[in-house]
Amino acid sequence: MLIVTARPHVCRYCDQPITDPDEAMHLGYEPGNSGPGRDVWAHREHAHLVEPDPVAMRILARVLITRALRS
Repeated sequence: MLIVTARPHVCRYCDQPITDPDEAMHLGYEPGNSGPGRDVWAHREHAHLVEPDPVAMRILARVLITRALRS
């Protein structure tokens, strides 16, 4: 018999577990590169402070610059 325990959500801004379900705010879904993605959560008071992943933004910027220079 397989028993699955629920893991608490982790705040994207402060990297702390969100223990109170009423304080958890779902911000979106982040696709994975080599497998399933994951949901992005934050404490309600941190939701407006969460910014896009800087690594992904740098990669996207490089792709867009390369495309612009080729055309």
